[in-house]
Amino acid sequence: MEILRYVAFSTDPEGGNPAGVVLDADGADDAAMLAAAAEVGYSETAFVTRACDGSLAVRYFSPLAEVPFCGHATVATAVAHAERHGPGRLLLRTAAGLVPVTTERAADGTLVATLVSVAPRTAPIGEAELAELLAILGWSTADLDPGLPPRAAFGGAWHPILATTSPDRLAALDYDMPALAALMARAGWTTVDLVRRESPTVFHARNPFPPGGVVEDPATGAAAAALGGYLRELGLVTPPATLTIHQGVDMGRPSVITVSVPEGTDTGIAVTGTAVPIRPATSPGAAPAVRRSPRP
Repeated sequence: MEILRYVAFSTDPEGGNPAGVVLDADGADDAAMLAAAAEVGYSETAFVTRACDGSLAVRYFSPLAEVPFCGHATVATAVAHAERHGPGRLLLRTAAGLVPVTTERAADGTLVATLVSVAPRTAPIGEAELAELLAILGWSTADLDPGLPPRAAFGGAWHPILATTSPDRLAALDYDMPALAALMARAGWTTVDLVRRESPTVFHARNPFPPGGVVEDPATGAAAAALGGYLRELGLVTPPATLTIHQGVDMGRPSVITVSVPEGTDTGIAVTGTAVPIRPATSPGAAPAVRRSPRP
């Protein structure tokens, strides 16, 4: 397989979230995809196959397992496809559902991709699960932002959302990786979306991802879509609204995710970002090696 390497949600190959992209994975079975994703070592690698109706099917693998949907690898895939075939609209068939993606070239020549998630929704987090999650993260209920209540949110994958008002609390990420992985496996969560609201439309986020063998993701498009749906469903934003999410700053891989929240109750959330190839001089394993260490 030809494995392309891109950074999503940044124009700097040293920022953003690295993703592997295989534009032609026809004939590859599950074992081959998982082995390729493990060798690449990024939080996700996207594998594209052509469906009989001409649409594109995409599957996403972390180094440890398949995940139903991945936003940053979708952006990377769309940009990689546009570089070879030209910008335009793609319809991606994912395990989470149909995801349309549009690419266009910005004035500076950068390719920008916008995906529209499946219909988002939220669910309560049980008291016992919440207490366990807070304990593993070293958070207390006093750290939580009362204006952004804890919920599990879905935008293609499930993410518990915990919000704090404290920049120091968000910056001090330190947790028991095996314990969090076990809790997330039981709950069916993909990443944990830890956020701080700077203003009504500007957020800062960190996303632990132990189910994928990754301490932290520097940009998580699926969680960004879930956050947009959460804010709309709980009446915490007035749609149509455009949100800016800063992620990866504490890791030294700054990322910027733009989220468009449309009106309606079941319309998908748009997630927009850039993607650029990783320079050949950049070691493919350099970024993940930091993120996959046992402790942050």
